[in-house]
Amino acid sequence: MSTQPPLSVALIGNPNTGKTSLFNMLTGLHQHVGNYAGVTVEKKTGTWTLPDGGQVNLIDLPGTYNLNAASLDERVAVDVLAGHSSDAAPPDLVIVVVDVENLRRNLYLASQASELGVPMVIALNCWDVAERKGLQIDSKLLEQRLGVPVVPTVARTRRGTGALAEAVTRALETRPMLVRPRWPEAVTDSIADLRRELVETRDETLREGELQRLLFDRRSAVAERLKTPAAERDALLRAAREKLHLGGYQPDAAESLLRYRFLNPLLNDILERQAAMKKRSTSESIDQLLLHRVWGLLVFVGMMYVVFQSVYTWAGPLMDIIERGVGWLGGIAGGALTATPILQSLVVDGVIGGVGAFLVFLPQILVLFFFIALLEETGYMARAAFLMDKLFSWSGLNGKSFVPLLSSFACAIPGILATRTISDPKARCITILIAPLMSCSARLPVYLLLIGAFIEPEYGAAVAGLTLFAMHFIGVLLAGPLAWLLHRTLPRSVASQPFVMELPHYRVPQLGRIGHRLYESGSEFIVRAGTVICAMTIVIWALLYFPRPPELAETVQATAQVESPGISEAELEHRLNAAYLKQSYMGRFGNAVQPVFAPAGYDWKITVGVLASFPAREIIISTLGITYALGGEIDEDSDDLRSTLAKARWESGPRAGTPVFNLPVALSIMVFFALCMQCGATVAVIAKELHWGWAIGSFAGLTALAWVAAVLTYQIGMWLA
Repeated sequence: MSTQPPLSVALIGNPNTGKTSLFNMLTGLHQHVGNYAGVTVEKKTGTWTLPDGGQVNLIDLPGTYNLNAASLDERVAVDVLAGHSSDAAPPDLVIVVVDVENLRRNLYLASQASELGVPMVIALNCWDVAERKGLQIDSKLLEQRLGVPVVPTVARTRRGTGALAEAVTRALETRPMLVRPRWPEAVTDSIADLRRELVETRDETLREGELQRLLFDRRSAVAERLKTPAAERDALLRAAREKLHLGGYQPDAAESLLRYRFLNPLLNDILERQAAMKKRSTSESIDQLLLHRVWGLLVFVGMMYVVFQSVYTWAGPLMDIIERGVGWLGGIAGGALTATPILQSLVVDGVIGGVGAFLVFLPQILVLFFFIALLEETGYMARAAFLMDKLFSWSGLNGKSFVPLLSSFACAIPGILATRTISDPKARCITILIAPLMSCSARLPVYLLLIGAFIEPEYGAAVAGLTLFAMHFIGVLLAGPLAWLLHRTLPRSVASQPFVMELPHYRVPQLGRIGHRLYESGSEFIVRAGTVICAMTIVIWALLYFPRPPELAETVQATAQVESPGISEAELEHRLNAAYLKQSYMGRFGNAVQPVFAPAGYDWKITVGVLASFPAREIIISTLGITYALGGEIDEDSDDLRSTLAKARWESGPRAGTPVFNLPVALSIMVFFALCMQCGATVAVIAKELHWGWAIGSFAGLTALAWVAAVLTYQIGMWLA
């Protein structure tokens, strides 16, 4: 016995109309997050139980101002509504969420959606705001004129959701359609030409609304989906647009002119404002301060400072707990597997170490997304983006890039994930690519080790602090010019769009919704990045572990007894580990690659440390401990490691016997780590957000940039010295 699949209902609306809030209220926890097939635009689907007991699949489409289908969000909306999405049939009904204060602009989107032939219900959201401002809206009259159910709602408090559910239940049976404009002859003739040439002649599957998109939109993504050869397609579109132009309409402006000419009479006498309520609203009063060109920036900087500091201070104890937990688990596993050294190393250093490599980032991600969710829930995030827009525009970015870049100082991973708030795909791409240049907390151990060993003892704490401060801003100084260069060199396929931002109403945040967003962000990070990071860590472990020739242990023991009679067992183990590391595939690769890093002053041990630090930058600390026979259980504050580095000598070559480390070498290493994307987690997340091609290109480009900067630092430093 076959069962009918559940009906589907799509939610669509302008950004900041409360669409997602309404979705969360209607579905509760019965929802899941993913990406539309083939694209990185996030989608949410959930189960909504209607009053009659039936259930429908509710789809939260990306917020968009229109269906011009130039951006990824708009293309997804058109494809889903028209039934061209690869993972879903067309919805049985669409709910258009409308902000009551912006009826004309919001109904413009509804009018476009109606052309795709989907039954419709209008949800007049933010009804409580309209009441507070003295707005009077005749929803019944609006319903009569539009021809579809119109339901006042307040998504945050569930007000009106019951009436909306009843209206949707009826609409799924009656299938009401929104009234459409009467198009002039020039439009109907042009669309008729496209229908005849594309649908009837070339058998393209296009609805009326999609034909309109081809006619009205100069860069419509609908055209890219056609099977007709590009040359023929473009010729047909040019001919149709030329006919429209000859009919007296400018093709790029015709749709907005005609749709608003149709909507304006429908909205007459629908909305009135009481004369007594013309005083400035609370939101407008607050914006006088928060959007001020001076005071607004000061408030913003102070708020971002609190966020930035909290990511460090709040996440620190939780990260320590995770690290201790991973170490405790590794100790238990290591003790249980002593009989099988290879399996012991694989489990402890590869599997458990790999899990810890990405779990340790989770507290930072949760703290960061807590503040992002809090600022978005209150309505402040849009104001922050507005303030920063002019400061970023010269480099091709916009105001929405600031928070992701700022958060990347704590960790590039949550910073990259935060770029999803950037609607312009080109600006989002550039922001992701330059985010690794922000000096994250993983670089701090490297700075502390080298500054403590070579700068503070010689020049004092003041110069050491200034050096640490400077290292955090090397990436910032290069990020602006690099963004400017990328903006002018990225391919045209990455379309640039103007910065458009709706300023939402200020709201009291709801902790339940913030908690749910934190759960989504944390679980998504673990699922999306965790598997790749674990795999990378195991690969690096294997390269550092194999091969292990049995005769090497005998050679090391014999040499140690001759050079250091009575050597301790621990010291012997450290020397053996160092010998194994040199003979490993990674060690051999380090020796082979060392000539490339020689201009920066690196010997093979530093080179191995650099190469082994790909999964996580701080791995260089333990790697140096192993290569210098100190063991891997050391940190950046280890006096033994600092003194050993200061005494290290070149083992061979023209510089044999001379010190490996000096001030130019220390600065060169810090500059390299400040600019190089040595973080498997970041590479994995870039690959997930953009594409593996971008991730590999970004890694290679930043590595080359870091190498050049490191070589210049060393060579100039040696010349000055």
